[in-house]
Amino acid sequence: MIKRQVQTEIMELLDEFPAVAVLGPRQVGKTTLAREIAASIPAEAVYLDLENPTDRVKLDEPEIYFSLHKGKLIILDEIQRVPELFQILRGVIDQRRSEGYRFGQFLILGSASLDLLKQSSETLAGRIAYKELSGFTASEIGQLDLQDRLWLRGGFPDSFLAKSDTASLRWRLNFISTYLERDVPQFGSRIPATGLRPLWTMLAHAQGGQLHSAQLSANLGVSAPTVKRYIELLEDLLLIRTLRPWAGNIGKRLVKTPKVYIRDSGLTHALLNLTTIDDLLGHPVVGASWEGFVIENLLSCLPVGLTAWFYRTIVGAEIDLVIEKNMQYKIAIEIKRSMAPTLSKGFHIGCEDIKATERFIVYPGQERYPASKDVIALSLTEMMAELRRIK
Repeated sequence: MIKRQVQTEIMELLDEFPAVAVLGPRQVGKTTLAREIAASIPAEAVYLDLENPTDRVKLDEPEIYFSLHKGKLIILDEIQRVPELFQILRGVIDQRRSEGYRFGQFLILGSASLDLLKQSSETLAGRIAYKELSGFTASEIGQLDLQDRLWLRGGFPDSFLAKSDTASLRWRLNFISTYLERDVPQFGSRIPATGLRPLWTMLAHAQGGQLHSAQLSANLGVSAPTVKRYIELLEDLLLIRTLRPWAGNIGKRLVKTPKVYIRDSGLTHALLNLTTIDDLLGHPVVGASWEGFVIENLLSCLPVGLTAWFYRTIVGAEIDLVIEKNMQYKIAIEIKRSMAPTLSKGFHIGCEDIKATERFIVYPGQERYPASKDVIALSLTEMMAELRRIK
């Protein structure tokens, strides 16, 4: 199974916490993973889809229902549909603690972080652990010859496994439309779906660019605060990522505006109507798309306690990705699409500025070699392995 490592991590969390929340966008494989976990544990599990009216009726009296299934793992899917359950879960968990039931009681699945995290962080503090589920990653698919397919189609299972590039694109376009028509209205009239599609497309054209709300608002014909709400919604739906600039005190003028990435490369390409790898390689977004693809893969395997930034000064020193631990251990990563990558002077200056502990270039090849005196060039999957080894 392609998500075996993630399954192991979630089962370990269930051994340590009463509740575990698995967050990820729709269709990324949360339900499949939850069913795999349910099948692998000795105790019986109960699955409820809270978008299914029949299952929701079962929770008209949630305390009674949970009491009937004491000792079982209860899986609550799409819990953002019933956020009031969080308060009830707190009481149930605390009551069960007094009865000797401590861990592995609830597995909570959610497709949006907005209400889910707000509710759970307020009511289940100390009782819940979080795990974000991404789509397929480069290290999971393994084969180098499939990496370009993953980059083109993205990590959503149905998109990556489609029978052709055309079928994959059709799935992604339908996915985008469904999100706009079905999920956005859940958040009320304050977010018109008609405003999100053009913004999403603009972000695809400017993949990895700095977030300039004034420019986006002018292009969309809406106010800057409205653009901010749109961005926040897409981020809460786990569809885009804002990467913050490094802000250490080094006595230099630093860029303070975050960079924005569409998290799934396949969605980026669908919004730009890029069907094949040749379409992608011939498009101006190719470099930025590869950068976003690499960053998302690297962040998917980042150990707990590490923070990701980018670094850029006003005068041009720049590092694509900085991984930091305890404000001291800093990994500087440059991302290049070229098979013969070269480093800019700005990268070396940036490394000296932040006093980088280790320095790497991630490129599409497989060979690991010294790119310069203190910089190692390596593949995406090797870089992912390097990050996993950090303690």
